Amino acid sequence: MASTIQSSTFKPHFITLILNPQKPNNKNNKSKKTTTFDKKRQASVDYDKGTHKLTVKINGFRKSDLPKHQRLRVENDRFQKDWAVSEVVEKIMKMNCWEEDVEGVLNCWVGRFSRKNFPILIKEITQMGSIEHSVHVFNWMKNQKNYCARSDIYSMMIRLHARHNRVDQARGLFFEMQKWRCQPNVETYNALISAHGRAGQWRWAKNIMEDMLRSSIPPNRSTYNNLINACGSSGNWREALKVCKEMTENGVGPDLVTHNIVLSAYKNGSEYSKALSYFELMKGTKVHPDTTTLNIVINCLVKLGQYEKAVEIFNSMREKRAECVPDIVTFTTIMHMYSVSGQIKNCEAVFNTMLAEGLKPNIVSYNTLVGAYASHGMSQEALSIFDKMKSNGIRPDVVSYTSLLNAYGRSEQPEKATETFERMKRNNLKPSLVSYNVLIDAYGSNGRLDKAVELLREMEHDGLQPNVVTISTLLAASGRCCQKVNIDSILTAAKMRGIELNTVAYNSALGSYLNVGEYEKALTLYKSMRKKKVMPDSVTYNVLISGCCRMSNYSEALEFLDEMIDLKIPLTKEVCSSAICAYTKQGQLDKAESMFSMMKMEGFQADVVAYTTMLNAYSVGENWEKAFAVFQEMELNGVLPDSIACSALMRSFNRGCQPDNVLLVADFMKERNIPFTEAVLFELVSASSILRDWRMITEIITTMEASLPFVSVGTLNQLLHSIGKSGKTETMIKFFYKVVTSGAEVNLTTYSVLLKNLLAAGNWRKYIEVLEWMGDGGLQPSSNMYDDILFFAQRSGGTGNAAVIKQRIESLRKKSGHETTNELLVR
Repeated sequence: MASTIQSSTFKPHFITLILNPQKPNNKNNKSKKTTTFDKKRQASVDYDKGTHKLTVKINGFRKSDLPKHQRLRVENDRFQKDWAVSEVVEKIMKMNCWEEDVEGVLNCWVGRFSRKNFPILIKEITQMGSIEHSVHVFNWMKNQKNYCARSDIYSMMIRLHARHNRVDQARGLFFEMQKWRCQPNVETYNALISAHGRAGQWRWAKNIMEDMLRSSIPPNRSTYNNLINACGSSGNWREALKVCKEMTENGVGPDLVTHNIVLSAYKNGSEYSKALSYFELMKGTKVHPDTTTLNIVINCLVKLGQYEKAVEIFNSMREKRAECVPDIVTFTTIMHMYSVSGQIKNCEAVFNTMLAEGLKPNIVSYNTLVGAYASHGMSQEALSIFDKMKSNGIRPDVVSYTSLLNAYGRSEQPEKATETFERMKRNNLKPSLVSYNVLIDAYGSNGRLDKAVELLREMEHDGLQPNVVTISTLLAASGRCCQKVNIDSILTAAKMRGIELNTVAYNSALGSYLNVGEYEKALTLYKSMRKKKVMPDSVTYNVLISGCCRMSNYSEALEFLDEMIDLKIPLTKEVCSSAICAYTKQGQLDKAESMFSMMKMEGFQADVVAYTTMLNAYSVGENWEKAFAVFQEMELNGVLPDSIACSALMRSFNRGCQPDNVLLVADFMKERNIPFTEAVLFELVSASSILRDWRMITEIITTMEASLPFVSVGTLNQLLHSIGKSGKTETMIKFFYKVVTSGAEVNLTTYSVLLKNLLAAGNWRKYIEVLEWMGDGGLQPSSNMYDDILFFAQRSGGTGNAAVIKQRIESLRKKSGHETTNELLVR
């Protein structure tokens, strides 16, 4: 069921003052002009669907208002339609101005014979924001015989071109109106200054204002605000302040809009602290901030990392009696804050709150949420919001598609990223440089360097030149793929294209060289970086120090650390962890402890990597008490130990002859569901062997059975030795069968462990059988293995057994090509 409500003539207070200078209550004095251009609101409500629609109607001059000779001209013409101005605008906006005849519709409109309809028509159609339709109507209007050029019409068209960043067209209209002998007024100049301001051409904007002054047209507050905004939007906050000072000196006082523009100028110039100081001065002048003011302040606080203060202002805006209510920009800024800080759940919660409070998200809001999911590789969630945006009537832009590309790249789905990239092009959206860089990273991070390089060529074919981000992405991909030839090729390609590497690019190249073991090339590149006066940062030294530690160049790592300290580059916890490792390997435990203490004094929250590094340091120094103290400190600080930390503590206990504590650590790992790695199992086997804990060894065997092919030969040998040492030779042999059956690697040491334990148990028959296995497996027994069994035969085998043992050994030696005992005696 739908109903339509026709209200009485709607006359807002400010319109009444312009159109009807008489008293509003004196109906007899209303002029015909006022009623003709009054706005009438019409509301339709559909109670079944629960929707409503509000439209505004303007009649304009109709057929009955025309002079008699013009009225007679259209009286009997059935093609001439007596439409209201609003109806004409509605019909034109539904048309495709490139394919349908807009002028044909306008030529059927009776109201075209009244030139007074033209300003209202152009005003209504420019407010719709469609520049193509507005230009068509304006060009038609100029061809009408009764058209008279007016400053307000040109001002509206210039303002519309400004909104669409069409500066040249706006400037052309400015010169055109003067050819029509139409004198520009202050509003025209304001519109033209705004057009150049939006395009970032602040010098042009200043020249236009000077031309305005030469024409003896005094600037008003809007003129100064537009000029300040032109300077500020370009990040030129100093020039914006000069204009503001000039504005005050000329007796035009700043208003809230002026203050907001100055705040925005500071923000665009990355002077966030100055913006906050200016905001405090605003409060001192008793200027009440509005929502726009607080939005800028929240944005600055987010950029400075002062998230708590930003959330505090946001919450104050949401209070019941707050003067400034949060709008879509406020919510989107808070969403961005949670996104960059990695709090995805809070970002999603703010988005849902915005919906619950009746605000309709715009494309920036949707892109922010998609970007938040993308940064964590949550491709399903990102795609869900992407589809929701389309279903709500918002057309995704290049940023939307690029964020979805990033989501697929980070979730290791480069094929889906390519599908999204192709879909973006099919939807007539031209991929940006960022889009290509994201897709290159998607392939590079997944080991598809060939495809990444192919995309580089495609990007250049499409007229987009690669930048330093492209080069950094390719360098990082080459390092991950361990292709040192490609690293050199990429650096050469960057040089040929004139791309100067920045700190991030150098860091990527250094890391790639060190990943493939090219220390000398990394060192040469670092020297080139310093020679070109590219300042290294903490990431640079972290890459160099950690790379040196991986390649066992510990003295060079410490040299880089000293250089970093000399340059007064702040230390990071990653650098500190690498330095602790280097000091430990150099046997400088005191310096390692000092670095760990300094790390905590600098305010770094030590993570599991830093604690594990110290555990390894104390393990090397065989100081299990301090290792245990570090482990307890880690627990107290809420840092959950991982398998590496636990294995380091177990190693310390084993070296300190504390096998009981090793088993306690194993129980701790079971309680916390920390997985048992091979290193943990190795230490458990060692501890169980010392304690002769057969139950624990049995549990370890059960745990390892499923993953025997992936267990190192050293761990298997240790486990076999522990079983044999406990006297369970049959179990040892059975476990050996399982190892061989699983396809796990065995070597000469494995057989040596078996033989020694069999000989210790006096099982000479199995000993000889194992020697036969070795021959069958193509593994040659050593001379010591033969000598050991012969020595056993003489001392413990008895007369009868000794002869049998000697005979079988001689046979095995001949078969394997070893010299027999008699041959050795003769020689």
